[in-house]
Amino acid sequence: MKVLTAAAIVALASAAQAAPVAYHTVAVDGVNIAYREAGDTSKPAVLLLHGVPSSSRMYDGLLRKLGDQYHLVAPDYPGFGNSDAPDPATFAYTFDNLAKVMQKFTDAVGVQRYVLLMQDYGAPVGMRMAVARPQAVRALVFQNGNVYEEGLGALWEKRKPFWADRAAHEKDVIAGHQSVAVTRMRHIGSDPNVEAYDPDLWMDEYAYLNRPGQASIQADLIYDYQNNLSAYPQWQAWLKQRQLPTLVVWGKHDLAFTVPGAQAFRRDNPSAEVHILDGGHFVMDTRLDETAAITKAFLHKLPK
Repeated sequence: MKVLTAAAIVALASAAQAAPVAYHTVAVDGVNIAYREAGDTSKPAVLLLHGVPSSSRMYDGLLRKLGDQYHLVAPDYPGFGNSDAPDPATFAYTFDNLAKVMQKFTDAVGVQRYVLLMQDYGAPVGMRMAVARPQAVRALVFQNGNVYEEGLGALWEKRKPFWADRAAHEKDVIAGHQSVAVTRMRHIGSDPNVEAYDPDLWMDEYAYLNRPGQASIQADLIYDYQNNLSAYPQWQAWLKQRQLPTLVVWGKHDLAFTVPGAQAFRRDNPSAEVHILDGGHFVMDTRLDETAAITKAFLHKLPK
């Protein structure tokens, strides 16, 4: 008979306590939106908005760790993950439109008041939602979700020529964006501990990025990203005015959004809780337990 070690028993116990995740689809204006859900609908809600080129899949582990105490809902944007990907000729792939679809998604699934958890693209989508419907947002969590000029890494300089002349630079920008090398770099960044990263993280995303029609979808959103930078002052003013409970969790090895972007939140909200972790752009790649513990502690402190 095999004898389990203490560590194995703890691991089994943790696995047994993990909240189940359900995988659903709901139609929003004729577009099927895939989403993951964990926890009882009677519990406080958390809306989780993903980054690029990921989907709600990036939150699967967090949903399992927090779903015992909270109701968590994580959608895939149109064009991402398992949601429909309408033709860009008939669907506007802009951050304004993604935010409108996600707002209607919350209505469709009955999530009216929630903590807004945002990573990467989730920040510009989520901030638009918050400004449009501030009464819906109880608190804010940013995971390498940037809204400050200080947080823009050097690679954003490469986007400026594309924004100035799309036709001249689109081919090269998309070739890089959809490559294995850039998709891998997005995860690892400057982290020297490359062995800690599961290669499936970027190989799965590489496959998603190279599905039919994705080149046009990704190009439209990268081009539209310049409008997020223009909106930074408005979002910062909103953060300063509202003073909502705010948690910032940041992987320090991120090359796209750097640590000064995390620290800048305290300028507009001095009570913002900021944690700089030894991880990358997708900090939960290697720091899931730590991120989950920090997030759970923050949520526990919120007024009921």
